[in-house]
Amino acid sequence: MKGTYVDGFVIVIPKNNVAAYKKMATEGKKMWMKYGALDYKECMGDDLTPDMGGMPFLTFPKLTTLKSNETLWFSFITYKSKKQRDQINKKVMADMEKQIEKGKDMKMPWDMERFSFGGFKVVVGS
Repeated sequence: MKGTYVDGFVIVIPKNNVAAYKKMATEGKKMWMKYGALDYKECMGDDLTPDMGGMPFLTFPKLTTLKSNETLWFSFITYKSKKQRDQINKKVMADMEKQIEKGKDMKMPWDMERFSFGGFKVVVGS
C-alpha cells in the first residue's frame, strides 16, 4: 500500500553544518522507519532557481531568504495515513525523550526560526 499522508519539511542549513545535519538525518531515518514510516527522504537543494521560461515564480531562496553560506533542504516522511503518522510520531518522540540526556548540550545544526513543517494529505497520486 502506498502512502496517503506526508510530513513535509523545509530547512535552511548553514553549509558548514551539512555534515552534522546529514548525521542527524540518517539517525532520524532509522528511527522513523523503525516505527513504521513507509519512506523518509532528505533532499538538499540543487537547482533552486530553475529557468521557468520567463514565468515569475517565488523561488525557495526568496521564500526562505537563503544566504550564500546556506543550503536548503526539502525533506519528507510518508505514512499510510494521518492516524499512522500520529502513532509513529508519538513513538519517535518517546524514544527521543529517552535519548535526550545524551544530546542535551547539542546545538541544532539549523536555525529553528527558519524551519517549516506540516502534514499533508495526498490528493493526487498515491
